[in-house]
Amino acid sequence: MANLSLLKTALKQYTNAEKAEFLPRFFQAYPGGYGEGDKFLGISVPDQRRVAKKYFKQLSLHEIIKLLHEPIHEYRQTALFMLVYRFEKAKDEAEKEQIVALYLQNTAYINNWDLVDSSAYKILGAHLLHKKKDVLYLLARSGNLWEQRIAIIATFSFIKAGFFSDTLQLAEMLLDHPHDLIHKAVGWMLREVGKRDLQVAYTFLQQHYRQMPRTMLRYAIEKFSPALRQKFLQGTIQ
Repeated sequence: MANLSLLKTALKQYTNAEKAEFLPRFFQAYPGGYGEGDKFLGISVPDQRRVAKKYFKQLSLHEIIKLLHEPIHEYRQTALFMLVYRFEKAKDEAEKEQIVALYLQNTAYINNWDLVDSSAYKILGAHLLHKKKDVLYLLARSGNLWEQRIAIIATFSFIKAGFFSDTLQLAEMLLDHPHDLIHKAVGWMLREVGKRDLQVAYTFLQQHYRQMPRTMLRYAIEKFSPALRQKFLQGTIQ
């Protein structure tokens, strides 16, 4: 595990005590928060990416997963950056499938919104682009906040490729979800659909906007014209 020790040493040189004090509030790592118990070193994302790019070829997948199991948030984030790089540089489909399997086996450690958002569509979504999407519906039905966010954010890869149906089906499944982080994630993906096909997003929202949590709706219509946004917010869309 010499390489893993070197990576940790490389990360620790970027520790920022002031940021480490702020981040537990930002990621709700306090008692009762969605990130309760998480620990931080205050390392910036660009610095994490820099270290990940240097070491992702040197570490085995076993070592990367070992890093993902660490209690320190930035270690887990760096591990996910390395998994993304390994997936993107994989030599064949078998290696990609191995990485995806490890990703799905370790969702318990992908346990904050930034960890999900930086990895779900780049690994799981990219892998499933031209495959059956059943696993996303299993994740959406799991009752686990982070697995549900993984499911909807994974579809960003499909949206970028011009495929919207799974995003819309999962969004409909999650309309009544109680958590703000799912409201934001679903709204964000609907907004991305609308940026590429306004009519598709409009038709979905026209049918469902009265049922949506307000935060979800606001995220979804953010790029609409001011006049159209007001109509949705005032409930005058028929």
